[in-house]
Amino acid sequence: MGLGNARALVFLVAMSMFGIGMANKNFSGDWNYTTGWPYGHWNPTQSSKRIIVGGSENWRFGFNYTDWAIRNGPFFINDKLVFKFDPPNDTTHPHSVYLLSNFWSFQNCDFRRAKVIAQVTQGGGEGFEFVLKRWQPYYFACGERKGLHCNNGMMKFAVWPLFRWY
Repeated sequence: MGLGNARALVFLVAMSMFGIGMANKNFSGDWNYTTGWPYGHWNPTQSSKRIIVGGSENWRFGFNYTDWAIRNGPFFINDKLVFKFDPPNDTTHPHSVYLLSNFWSFQNCDFRRAKVIAQVTQGGGEGFEFVLKRWQPYYFACGERKGLHCNNGMMKFAVWPLFRWY
């Protein structure tokens, strides 16, 4: 793939992620254009949500987190993603949470420049919380078993939080 095609693909993926993030399925439909751009005002003081990653499935091998993120979006700035997983023991495999540096690392489950944000012991009890603080893409994945959980276990997803509007 040439450099021009690679850039076009990156642009297409970025715009697709933005489009998915902007698709607020709960929009009430107030079409009064005088209320602000677009259809409201930015409200940084509105309360954030605490969202358990995977819902009742928690953070586990074999669950499709990309599909979960699409179905449960959009996500907003200051929302808290909660990763719950069992600490390692004789019957479970350990899990962790990594923040990958870019789309290509995410796509290829490449952890060379990734940052560990939750160790294998941090998912028990109330879980590990990660706050979406900026308007940027976040790429999450499980880094255990040299990327096997990310590659084969579908333990990865991306979100691009939006500003809250009222």
